[in-house]
Amino acid sequence: MNPNGAIIVQSNMEIMVEVDAPTYEAARDAIAPFTELVKSPEHLHTYKISPLSLWNAAATGLRAKEVLERLESQSRYPIPETVITEVEDYMSRYGLLRMKKDDGDNLIVESDDKYMFTEICQLKDVQPYIKEFIDDCHAIVDPERRGHLKMALTNAGFPVEDLAGYTVGDPLPIHLRDTMLCGKEFKLRDYQKEAAQVFYASGSEKGGSGVIVLPCGSGKTVIGIATMALIQTKTLILTPNISASRQWIREICDKTDLTPDMVKEYSGEVKEIGPVTVATYQILTQRKRAKKSNEELTEIDLEGVTEEEVKKELANFPLFSQQKWGLMIYDEVHLLPAPVFRLSTEMQATRRLGLTATLVREDHKETEVFSLIGPKKYDIPWRILEAQGWIATADCNEIRIPMEAELKMKYALAPVREKITLASCNPEKTDIVQRLLKFYDKPDDRVLIIGQYIEQLENLSKVLDIPLITGKTPNKDRDVLYAKFRDGSLKNLMVSKVGNFAIDLPDANVLIQISGTFGSRQEEAQRLGRVLRPKSDGGAAHFYSIVTQDSKEQEFAMNRQLFLTEQGYAYKIIKRGDWDILARTPEELAARK
Repeated sequence: MNPNGAIIVQSNMEIMVEVDAPTYEAARDAIAPFTELVKSPEHLHTYKISPLSLWNAAATGLRAKEVLERLESQSRYPIPETVITEVEDYMSRYGLLRMKKDDGDNLIVESDDKYMFTEICQLKDVQPYIKEFIDDCHAIVDPERRGHLKMALTNAGFPVEDLAGYTVGDPLPIHLRDTMLCGKEFKLRDYQKEAAQVFYASGSEKGGSGVIVLPCGSGKTVIGIATMALIQTKTLILTPNISASRQWIREICDKTDLTPDMVKEYSGEVKEIGPVTVATYQILTQRKRAKKSNEELTEIDLEGVTEEEVKKELANFPLFSQQKWGLMIYDEVHLLPAPVFRLSTEMQATRRLGLTATLVREDHKETEVFSLIGPKKYDIPWRILEAQGWIATADCNEIRIPMEAELKMKYALAPVREKITLASCNPEKTDIVQRLLKFYDKPDDRVLIIGQYIEQLENLSKVLDIPLITGKTPNKDRDVLYAKFRDGSLKNLMVSKVGNFAIDLPDANVLIQISGTFGSRQEEAQRLGRVLRPKSDGGAAHFYSIVTQDSKEQEFAMNRQLFLTEQGYAYKIIKRGDWDILARTPEELAARK
C-alpha cells in the first residue's frame, strides 16, 4: 500500500487511476501490461483486469506475484482479497494445460492436475476433440482439430500452452544485408532483434506462434523480415491491401539477399506464387464469382457454414493449402477477417507471427487472435520508443466546432445513424482545415488529411485543390501520388480510410482527421501512426481530430482516444475561443519560414 499511490483497485477487477497524482505516469506504465483502459475522462481513468489481459501478460513471462507487487506498490489502499485470488487463479491457468507431440507423433493434451484435467475434458465444447484417454493426465486429441480445441479451451477459461511444435516448411536461405540498396547501412535495432528472437525462441516449441505489438513507424515489417532470416523457410505474408503488399516486397528486396523473382505478389491484380508470397486478406476472402472491391473486404456469410464449405467457397484457398509454408506473417493482425480466422484454425502446425500496433478489435475477437495466431509475445509502450527517438514525439489535439442553427435543427430531428453523418460532415470543418494548412506551410511540412465519408472528402478536395486517394483510385495512380508526397513535390495529400494503415510516408508530420469510423480505437491508433515515423530533422508529429461539439461524434471521439490515452498521449481540447492559436499574422508566418 502506498498513501501517495495513484491507483485504487476495486473488487470488481477495475482500477481507478488519478491522472493528477504525482505518481500517475509510473502507475499507468506499471499496470499497462495486464490491463485494458475502459474510459478516460479528464481526472480519473478506469482500467479493467480481464482473464485475457492476464493470460497475455503471462505469455510474455509476467507472473501473478509480479502483477500483485505492481498493484501493491502503486495502490493507495489495500488490494481486495477477491482481486488477489482472481489474479492468482487466472494467471495460474495459463500453462496448466499443455499440448505436445508424443514419440509416436500423436498430438497429446496433458496436465499435472488429474481432477481438473478430467473435468475440463468432459466439457461439452471440449469433448468432441478428445480421441482417447491415455491416463488420468493425458489424452490423445485430433491433430486436424488443433485450432478448434485451443479455441474451445480458451473459451472455457483454460488456455492451453501449445508446445506441439511445427512442421518444417520448404527451406529458403535468407540473409540480412549489411547495406541497403540505397547504400545506407542496415542494422537491426535492439528491440527489433529482441522481438524476432523472442518469437523464434531458438527454434524451440516455446516459440513460433504469437503476436508482436509495437507502434506504427517502429519497424514491424523489419521484425517480420528478421524473423524470416531466423527461420530460413518459405513464407506467406498476409496484408490489408495491395499498397501494403508492395511495401513488404520493396522492404524484403531492400534488406535481404532475396531477389525480386523470389518475392511474389498475390492480389486482385497479380497472381504469382514464389518462395516468399505476399497476399492480401481481400484476395483470400474472395468468393468464387464474387465482385472485386478495393474499399471493402469481400467475405462470405459464415453463419452455420462448415469448414469444408468455407474452403469450397473461397476461390483462392489453395494458396493456403497447396504450398509447404514454414512461416505465415499476419500484418495488421487486428484487421484479420473472419474467413481467415476460420482457415487459421487448420494452420496450427505452421509458425504464425502476428504484427500489430494494437490488439484491440472492434468486433471483440481478441480471443480468436490469442487462440489461433498466438498470445502476445512482445510489446514496448509507445512513449518508451518515443523517448529513445525511434518514433517521433507527437502532440494530439481535438478541435471542437459548433453546429450552426440550421444544422443543429437537422441534427435534433435526425435518426441516430444520420446524426453521426451530419456531425461528421459539419461544413464548419472546412474552415478549420484551411486554418491548419496556413499554420503548417513551411517547406518541410507534409500534411495528410484523412476521413471516412467519400462525398465529404471529394468536396473538400475540390475546395482546397488537394489530390484525393480513395478505394477507387487505381493503384498505379496511388503510387504516383505517394511518391510525390514522399519527395516533397506534393505537400498536402487527402486519403479515405485506405490510408489508415500500411502506407509508408515517413516525412508526413501533420495529420488532420476530419471524420472516422464511429468509436474505433484501433483506427485512431493507426491514423496517429501515419505521422509517427522519425523525422529527418528530428521534428515532432502533430495530430488533429476535428469533432462536432455536443454530438454523437464527440462521444465516439472519447472512445477512439482510449488506446492512445493508455499509451500516454494526452489530447489537448481546442474550442472556438482558442481558435486564434491556429491563426497567424503575416509577420508570424514570415518568421516561421
